[in-house]
Amino acid sequence: MSKQYMKLSGLEPLIFTPNINFVNIGERTNVTGSKKFARLILNGQYDEALDIALDQVRGGAQVLDVCMDEGMLDGEFAMVKFLNLIASEPEISRIPIMIDSSKWSIILAGLKCVQGKGIVNSISLKNGEEEFIQQAKTIKKFGAAVVVMAFDEQGQADTYARRIEICERSYRILVDRVKFNPQDIIFDPNIFPVATGMEEHRKNALDFFLATKWIKENLPGAKVSGGVSNVSFSFRGNDRVREAMHAAFLYHAIKHGMDMGIVNPSMLEVYDDIPKELLERVEDVFFDRRDDATERLLEFADTVKSSGKKEAVNEAWRSDPVSKRIEHALVKGILDYIIEDTEAARQELNDPLKVIEGPLMDGMNVVGDLFGEGKMFLPQVVKSARVMKKAVAYLEPFMPLPGEGEASTLKKILLATVKGDVHDIGKNIVGVVLACNSYQIIDLGVMVDSKIIIDEAIKHKVDIIGLSGLITPSLDEMVTVASEMERQGLKIPLLIGGATTSRIHTAVKIDPVYSGTVVHVTDASKSVPIAGEAISEETKESFHRQIKETYRQLREEHEAKQSAKQLVTYEEAKANPVAIDWSKYEPVVPKSLGRTVIEELDLSVLRNYIDWTPFFSTWMLAGKFPKILEDTVVGEEAKRLFADAQVMLDQLIAEKWLTAKAVFSLLPVQRKGDDAVVFEPNNENVTLGQFHFLRQQGKKGKGVPNRSLADYLHPEKTDYIGCFAVTAGLGMETKLAEFQAAGDDYNDILFKALADRLAEAAAEYVHELVRKEYWGYAVEEKMDNESLIREEYLGIRPAPGYPACPEHSEKETIAKLLDLEQTVGITLTSSYAMYPTSSVSGFYFGHPESKYFGLGKIAEDQVASYAMRKGISMELAERLLSPNLAYTPSKTLANQTL
Repeated sequence: MSKQYMKLSGLEPLIFTPNINFVNIGERTNVTGSKKFARLILNGQYDEALDIALDQVRGGAQVLDVCMDEGMLDGEFAMVKFLNLIASEPEISRIPIMIDSSKWSIILAGLKCVQGKGIVNSISLKNGEEEFIQQAKTIKKFGAAVVVMAFDEQGQADTYARRIEICERSYRILVDRVKFNPQDIIFDPNIFPVATGMEEHRKNALDFFLATKWIKENLPGAKVSGGVSNVSFSFRGNDRVREAMHAAFLYHAIKHGMDMGIVNPSMLEVYDDIPKELLERVEDVFFDRRDDATERLLEFADTVKSSGKKEAVNEAWRSDPVSKRIEHALVKGILDYIIEDTEAARQELNDPLKVIEGPLMDGMNVVGDLFGEGKMFLPQVVKSARVMKKAVAYLEPFMPLPGEGEASTLKKILLATVKGDVHDIGKNIVGVVLACNSYQIIDLGVMVDSKIIIDEAIKHKVDIIGLSGLITPSLDEMVTVASEMERQGLKIPLLIGGATTSRIHTAVKIDPVYSGTVVHVTDASKSVPIAGEAISEETKESFHRQIKETYRQLREEHEAKQSAKQLVTYEEAKANPVAIDWSKYEPVVPKSLGRTVIEELDLSVLRNYIDWTPFFSTWMLAGKFPKILEDTVVGEEAKRLFADAQVMLDQLIAEKWLTAKAVFSLLPVQRKGDDAVVFEPNNENVTLGQFHFLRQQGKKGKGVPNRSLADYLHPEKTDYIGCFAVTAGLGMETKLAEFQAAGDDYNDILFKALADRLAEAAAEYVHELVRKEYWGYAVEEKMDNESLIREEYLGIRPAPGYPACPEHSEKETIAKLLDLEQTVGITLTSSYAMYPTSSVSGFYFGHPESKYFGLGKIAEDQVASYAMRKGISMELAERLLSPNLAYTPSKTLANQTL
């Protein structure tokens, strides 16, 4: 009979008989789960860390989870050292060890030194069957049990169906192919947070319960485990509710067959002691028994959180001096009392300017310091700025007229998105961060001509000018501004930032034309120290010399690399295209040739296609969604930001704050060298336009092609190509005006970021429609959003201005074919930026071998060919392609216009 039971051991055996109701895994010897343990390990205080393990054992842990996954730690060394120390302590080493790591090398190191029979946590199918099988064989060789995560090549299981699908597949591979003992398999079917307010999370607990029951009934011998505290993440800070949720979840999970789990006993209430009303609301959420279950639990949680001693502590700051109250409101982003406190400060100081430059700026300096130290994150900083703006707006009627009273001592920074460019999220964020650090911001907005930038800088006597741009033509416009500043003899430091800008471009193209200080700024957090050094009387001269010398060296290194760079001739590149066997390919005729306009895209559908990772990047929160929500550093702020985004999404959809439209055209095309000539549907005698593609010229290894998008079109037969444009920004000006009038930077940036995400989602959604319906070359395609984000579909949709076709002016042909302004209300600026800003355009290629690539540097012979094919001057071609030139044009292009 004993063969039927799972057996683990340290110095003593742990046999999973029916008498064992639940095995508690101690979680505090995990550097990602215990700040104290992490601090001790990072400081080399292993003996003190051993005391935590002892406390876990004495506290009732039956298995000890050990994890050393920390970026600043040698995980293999730490795992081996700590396990060896455990082995010397009989009281600890009597229980089995769970070796917990996301790095196989650390798991392997732990397996080699752990005594007895432990558990490996974890392996999964996320990297495919080959790695999964190899790791399972190694674990089997060491005689350990294994935790298998419900995760496969498509991502983490988040529904009941996906949980059982992945667990069954993993079980069959382990049992049938690896011959793994079924009793040594432990599944973790993913415990996710509940009561998040998101519709897709309603069944998180119920799906776990049902999946656990299914595993125990259908996968003989297998066990089930999980991290129980995950279920209550939505209620962090409310221990009473969390304790009740853990107890109730554990009670029902065990009834459904859960065998073990990571539980903090100090965060666990006795099930029978949970107040009846709270238990009812918790279980309503777990079993999805009511549509308003989440709201009712949140309502109850608020009554618990805002009562008794805790509330007295929360409101204690209201009895502080007014300067401290203002500081607290700014740091915490609390709007409720800021007018009251600002008026109190005005009465006390008898001068509105002193209020701004005193307690308000002192508070914002604290915010700036905390942000610089990584103790606050951008969404919090933007909320702080919202409080500041509300206070300043209140004080403005009391301010003296120009020429009266004391002059402000604040340094002035002028910010502008350059001519032809309409993107301003990054610029606005920089403005907020600088405003938090005692700078007065003069924001000229978008599409600002160089003359206006310089005239306004002189008029306001600014200390710094900051230029922003997202598209590549903006790079040349920045050169124009710098050249004009030099011509007028200005010495104002110039900060350069934006998605397409770079340190090397600033050094090679902008710095040489301006004798004043020019600095590339990588992100908002760097703007504060750079601005400070550039204008401080103590540092500005040395900073100027240092940055000039740095950029001079960068130019020399760049020129050396360029001269040594191996490029083939354009003719040689054309002779090395993508090798496609065209004899086996017949172009698929689109089901709907010609132009299709979708007058209104359903925003509630588009939200399901959102890739959230770039959304967090906009807010300078690094990490991949959804893992970022559990990140030990930014996770809490990411959750708050994500929750705010969901609330705004709900509102903008319900109240129709914006409209999304799409237009695309599927057309016959004939390849002509590296160009594509498109025709009228059903009439190849009528040419509608011509696209001009570029080809990689870098020297390639054997068998590696010099790619061009033209390679994916049939060289002889009539093929088909698509072009598209989508926008999710129509009508957003009204709501933005409201936010800006209220000084609400947070919601202003949040709204713009969501509109951008919806535009990208629209591009994803419409491309899917085209593949499956309108073109129809992938009718049977079935993909979840993660697969779409990973671009696992057939075909590609490259966009002008991006790596495969970096030349923006190709948008002109797209605009003509789609009649963009009439069909969907999109216009192009002089630099080919699309307006509204939340818009996306590009091409559709349907060949199954088509793939994305980067063009890289190109030589003068290809630029000359491109100019001739496109019918433009060599000088203009060089300007359009300037970021990709592998040579320095003989003529200065800085002052030319498109």
